[in-house]
Amino acid sequence: MIEFGIKDIIDILIVALMLYYLYRLMKNSGSLSLFYGVLLFIVIWVIASEVFDMRLTGTILDKFMGIGLIVLVILFQDQIKRFLIDIGSQGRWRHLRRLFRHEKENVGAIHAQVMAVVYACMSMSKSKTGALICLQRKVPLTDYEKTGDIIDADVNMRLIENIFFKNSPLHDGAMIIANNRIKSVGCILPVSHDMNIPKNLGLRHRAALGMSQVTDAICIIVSEETGHISVAMDGALKVKVASADLETILSRAFLAQ
Repeated sequence: MIEFGIKDIIDILIVALMLYYLYRLMKNSGSLSLFYGVLLFIVIWVIASEVFDMRLTGTILDKFMGIGLIVLVILFQDQIKRFLIDIGSQGRWRHLRRLFRHEKENVGAIHAQVMAVVYACMSMSKSKTGALICLQRKVPLTDYEKTGDIIDADVNMRLIENIFFKNSPLHDGAMIIANNRIKSVGCILPVSHDMNIPKNLGLRHRAALGMSQVTDAICIIVSEETGHISVAMDGALKVKVASADLETILSRAFLAQ
């Protein structure tokens, strides 16, 4: 007789929660087909080893599981890092951290940063000045900051416009904003190879989408050809975003944390 108790229910819930986070991670990174492949392999491994007690097949699959996990960690180290940070940074832990660390969010500074970015994007949209701005959230962007020129300046509308001015030596690449500071400019971002991206969108859009797939950053693109504003966030790309909608997106992301 098979016994089924509270411990088994908790065990199932933990596995289900892990699979859910893995599914969301793979979906945001555009690797959902890989998730289904890994899940199918695990199911076959469990059936062969535990259900039918197939020793030879189970031993072979055990070897593949050991090697496969190492390969997955190497291939998806950025996504795994984002997954772990996401777990440790959920809203349910935020109040506990504040009790122990006495954290106080500077709402005024965050709002000023949001409005400076929005106004700069509005101005560059009118003049059709190409721009790519990446705003850090929970996942640190230190590795990407090092690919550009470190400036560590206040977030200022005029400074943002001047950096992306066509004749500026720093206008190529992405600007990274973190902790209410412009940390680095001219940065190189990972490019998305998603085949569903419209062909009329250029390298800035692909780089922004790629960054949103491997981190939780919000990337804002101003098209040099059309002046349209786009936003890449959580592995999805929104095009032709109005300035009011851009303010709403950034406010919800940073002021409602």
